[in-house]
Amino acid sequence: MTIILESMASRWQTVKLAIATACEDAQRHAESVQLIAVSKTVDAQGVRALAALGQKDFGENYVQEALAKIAALTEETRQWGLRWHCIGPVQSNKTLAVATHFDWVHTLDRLKTAQRLSAQRPPHLADLQVCIQVNTDGGSSKSGVSPSDVRELVSQVALLPRLRLRGLMAIPEPQSDSTAMRQVHLRLTHLMSDINRTGYQLDTLSMGMSGDLAPAIGAGATMVRVGSAIFGARSPK
Repeated sequence: MTIILESMASRWQTVKLAIATACEDAQRHAESVQLIAVSKTVDAQGVRALAALGQKDFGENYVQEALAKIAALTEETRQWGLRWHCIGPVQSNKTLAVATHFDWVHTLDRLKTAQRLSAQRPPHLADLQVCIQVNTDGGSSKSGVSPSDVRELVSQVALLPRLRLRGLMAIPEPQSDSTAMRQVHLRLTHLMSDINRTGYQLDTLSMGMSGDLAPAIGAGATMVRVGSAIFGARSPK
């Protein structure tokens, strides 16, 4: 177990160095990019070990799996200020759990889901931070609202109480090289800039994963979601 934890700590440091290097290449401050450790299929012990090193933000794809970990790590969340990010699809029967137990939702793509999260967010909690997921490359199997429909959803979500609309998120298909990948990520960056020119103040671009950190950061990512490069190969769900 000690060897496994040391390996994870080493990978985490390698990812942080890669982020810092990409930021330097893009003439950005390393602090401008937030690392979200994607902990799906990782047990509470693994999350606790990484949190003990100083990692605060954890992304979960599966709500039911996440709830067990969040419950097991209640004290660590309070003591270390852990933040839980929902980065998987939000089904209508899971909105109450997400509204109650998560700090961020990255995958909002329907007004109905936003309305349910708004209505179900407990009033004693801080506003739920949300990003709208955009299908930037038009993949038929991808979740996310089309770029042409983003502005309308932004205008609707921005009015809902107990939600704070922070920005946009995308998971584009891998490209042949880093230059092409950066161009795809830039679509989301330009889209957010266009929206902000109409009076909004979105500040979050959630894009980039283990395989495309540098092009995402070069395109302006403010959050990157990294799992396997930190925790190693995934175990079956």
